[in-house]
Amino acid sequence: MKYYIIAGEASGDLHGSNLIKAIKNQEPEATFRFWGGDLMAEVTGEKPVKHYRDLAFMGFLEVAMNLKTILRNIKFCKEDIKNYQPDVLVLIDYPGFNLRIAKFAKELGIRVVYYISPQLWAWKEGRVEIIKKYVDDMLVILPFEKDFYKKHDVDAHFVGHPLLDAISDLSEIDAEKFKKENGLNDREIIALLPGSRKQEVEKMLEIMLSVRPYFGDYQFVIAGAPSLPKSFYQKYVDENVHFVSNKTYDLLRCSRAALVTSGTATLETALLNVPEVVCYKSSRISYEIGKRLVKNIKFISLVNLIMDREIVTELIQNELNTSRLVAELKSILDGSRRGKILNDYQKLRERLGGQGASENAAKIVTTKK
Repeated sequence: MKYYIIAGEASGDLHGSNLIKAIKNQEPEATFRFWGGDLMAEVTGEKPVKHYRDLAFMGFLEVAMNLKTILRNIKFCKEDIKNYQPDVLVLIDYPGFNLRIAKFAKELGIRVVYYISPQLWAWKEGRVEIIKKYVDDMLVILPFEKDFYKKHDVDAHFVGHPLLDAISDLSEIDAEKFKKENGLNDREIIALLPGSRKQEVEKMLEIMLSVRPYFGDYQFVIAGAPSLPKSFYQKYVDENVHFVSNKTYDLLRCSRAALVTSGTATLETALLNVPEVVCYKSSRISYEIGKRLVKNIKFISLVNLIMDREIVTELIQNELNTSRLVAELKSILDGSRRGKILNDYQKLRERLGGQGASENAAKIVTTKK
């Protein structure tokens, strides 16, 4: 069968690549065309139609400023799908774009599978009606999402979380060897995960690095995003601040703690057993608009949302300042707070279920209907 897959962000590229591997295990002759990144390219041996780094626009202002580009991409995508004539269209999160494509594909008679639900339980709940109309199978990866969809008369499939698969595949790591190979010194590491978009990284790194004078016994290492060139990070690097690219999981596994921008990385950090402080700051306008649109949500990090209680500290907007960051970081480097977080991480893993999400998803995707 022919599969057309659309992922608009780095996390979607990761989950898309694992899904493709699982589809190929079940259907070796399958062919793929995709919007994504380097990981999906690696498993298919093909280049993406469009790379996610050209698609990811963050915040209301940035979306408004790039509206022409977004609309041009939607038009191009529709034409490309029409020409390729896939048997199945697989949409990975990225709702503003993907829900429009779902409608188009369904009207062409193409089967539409949505893998990794948009966060409709947080905002834009009305989009469930679009999913009911134009999506044949909704595959969800968070336990509470199945109940959310059931409430709206959508029979969603809970397949488990694909990050458990990605992390279980990792080979053992030697921390001393990792430090040596990446030009790091012997001190313990505090990892900085500032995000994947240029605008976001600049904003987050400035505040994250403001804590350096208080942690002289540690070295700080920035996890570079594959979507940004190494040269972009050079202005932040010095004798106490280092940089590694495309090695985030290895970096985390060698770190004592991490400062993490809100997003999928917060869950990755938890599943790799690294105590973290979750950071979030956007432009004042974007934040005020978002605050009014998001409803009944107590947390922003996936870790806390899944557990429905505060496991890790979230510093949001004005709370994200040097003094709060210093205090929270100190509390997770040693002592009882650190132990409690690691304990709670174990409960988080249990709640997410076992491995096999990609295989479970692939079984549904490859089922002829």
